[in-house]
Amino acid sequence: MTAGDSYDRIDDDDYPAYTMGRAAEMLGTTQGAIGEARLITPLRSAGGHRRYSRYQLRIAARARELVDGGTPIEAACRIVVLEDQLEEAQRINTEYRRAAESAGPMTPA
Repeated sequence: MTAGDSYDRIDDDDYPAYTMGRAAEMLGTTQGAIGEARLITPLRSAGGHRRYSRYQLRIAARARELVDGGTPIEAACRIVVLEDQLEEAQRINTEYRRAAESAGPMTPA
C-alpha cells in the first residue's frame, strides 16, 4: 500500500488505521481490556499487528460510556450491538422508502 492509497482512505470509517496501543489510549483503557470484552475484533495488518477502524472505536467508546455509567460490561456490549443493528435497519428502511418513492405509485395487476 502506498502513501497515496492511505490518503484515499483517510475518511473511510471502516479502514483499520489505529493500532491497539492508540485505540486503548483514545478509549482511556488498557490494551487487554479492549480484547476482553470481545465487542470488537481487530483486523490484522500485513505484518500481523492488530488494527481498529474509527467505526470500531465508536462502538467501543459507546460501550465504555455505558460501563462508566454503571452498566455491567456484558449488558453494555449487548446494548451497543442492538443499537448498531437498529441504526442499520433504519438506514436500510430509509433507502427502501426512497427507492419506492422514486419508482412512483404501483398499479394493481
